[in-house]
Amino acid sequence: MAKYFEAIVCWICAIAGFAGVAQAQWASEAGFAVVQQQCMKCHGKANMPQAPGVAALREFSGEKIYEFLTTSANSAHQALNLSDDDKRHVAESLSGRLLGSAAIRDARMMPNRCASNPPMSDPAAGPGWNGWGNGPNNDRFQPAASADITAEQAPKLKLKWAFGLPGAHAAYGQPTVVAGRVFVGSDAGWIYSLDAATGCVYWSFMTKAGMRNAISVGPVKEKGSTKYGVFFGDLKNNAYGVDAQNGELLWITKVDDNYAARITGAPALFEGRVYVPLAKWESNSARDLNYPCCTVRGSVTSLDANTGKQIWKHYVIEEPPKPTRKNSIGTQLYGPSGGSVWNTPTADPKRGVVYFGTGEATNEPAPNTTDALLAVDLKTGKLVWSHQGYQNDAYIIGCSGTNKTENCPKNVGPDADIGSSIILKTGEGGKRMLIGSMKDGTLFALDPDKKGAMLWKTNIAVNPQMPMSGVIFGGAADDKTAYYGLSGGGVVAVQLATGEKTWFNPLPPPPGRGRAGNSAAVTAIPGVVFSGARSGMLYALSTIDGHILWQFDTVQDFTTVNQVAARGGTMGSAGPTVAGGMLFVGSGYSFGGGDKNGNVILAFSPE
Repeated sequence: MAKYFEAIVCWICAIAGFAGVAQAQWASEAGFAVVQQQCMKCHGKANMPQAPGVAALREFSGEKIYEFLTTSANSAHQALNLSDDDKRHVAESLSGRLLGSAAIRDARMMPNRCASNPPMSDPAAGPGWNGWGNGPNNDRFQPAASADITAEQAPKLKLKWAFGLPGAHAAYGQPTVVAGRVFVGSDAGWIYSLDAATGCVYWSFMTKAGMRNAISVGPVKEKGSTKYGVFFGDLKNNAYGVDAQNGELLWITKVDDNYAARITGAPALFEGRVYVPLAKWESNSARDLNYPCCTVRGSVTSLDANTGKQIWKHYVIEEPPKPTRKNSIGTQLYGPSGGSVWNTPTADPKRGVVYFGTGEATNEPAPNTTDALLAVDLKTGKLVWSHQGYQNDAYIIGCSGTNKTENCPKNVGPDADIGSSIILKTGEGGKRMLIGSMKDGTLFALDPDKKGAMLWKTNIAVNPQMPMSGVIFGGAADDKTAYYGLSGGGVVAVQLATGEKTWFNPLPPPPGRGRAGNSAAVTAIPGVVFSGARSGMLYALSTIDGHILWQFDTVQDFTTVNQVAARGGTMGSAGPTVAGGMLFVGSGYSFGGGDKNGNVILAFSPE
């Protein structure tokens, strides 16, 4: 075992130079670039069998890796003179979870334990927000009866309770609300079940890695006394089924073995199956000549919700990657690859298909299923039809100017991505449509009943010439209008029938809060659209003309029900959820440029 860990030493010498980056962001993201650029100089090389592959290293706990780095008597290791921060970032990057998370995050250690845990009612029977998009069509719209908050009440929203995510660096898990309970995950690798009214905690569950998506809740069969399960994924590509009543594990399934793949989008639950999206995380430093670019293909895997057994798996790029050429230092390159699925799949029982958007390719030529909307058979996983939103988009981060290397595409694309969930909506007159949105601001509507025939197409970016200032995490739609937050700043409303812009509110940030940005998913109820901002401001806007009905500054310290020190920050990914007269939101997803981390879940209700 000691010899196995000593192999880590061969690449760790270069990590000290990256410490500043790792301190600025959680090591699971920033540290992964170090793994690409440095670890793989040795690990996984055929001529260095003593250095196990990165996939094998990721199976060790962060505590074990950190222990070795701090106690090893290896002379080469001692000569590195690494700081304690360096060692922690290495351990957290490889393990996919924060150090110490196994010891201090358990609900049993919290002072706000619920006095009892009565049997859960049917999640579908009362008001709730289930999963990412509040239903299989991902429209992020809550009807009046379930919202129980009106446009007249929105200005009267007050903070009711706050829950601190213990040990978390970034609050990017979206709260799910069913049966009077809130289910939410954290980047520290814990899932919590809370009482919606008070914030008391029923139970917690420790995952194998950090979790950054929304949870779905539904019925479970043939699992003893278990009636309902919660379903989600983690950053080590594990999908889970957990008893919603008590937090006990029902099943766990690894949907992909590629070390550079991640479950970031929320799995969708529909009619007894869990549809798990998979994205790549190898673009960050794939331009480095030591990195064997690239092998991850985006996919969606269908699992049995009762057992976790795989039913089918559909790769965005159906052709497996194979060796293509070697670069000038002899590193083997691969292709085709890319086509991440960052979003939650959308189910269409009428057509018997599931829709999802895909990202760019990582090498040329870019297949026509990248930057595309795919329609896949719900039962078999076979491709039914596809629509490509942007052609020839092969992209790797940093491939510009003097940083462009042989690993980079010759013609570097814009990284357009259909990154947000596809909205399936029935408009006035019963007309069904699929609405897709892209990072460059392109918005389009397709006819699902005519194999994706184009209905309309427009661009909603603040400035279409501003690179990637459009839609990242998604919009909401009622029967007449779709609403989108823009990464370039502001919220826009467009008519479903024509794509014509109805209104736009730029929502400039408060002084000193950095640049504008409303990339987080928006949420709509009758008369109101809610948007979290990169500045940390949470807004309620009128659906009529976009004027501000209410706003709340989340960048502050909060007194929490579980007595965990908590502070809000940037809201740049998950959106608010509304159910049963309450509004829930997480605050603190940072991705650089003056953004602020945070670790708080906030619950509001009208006075």
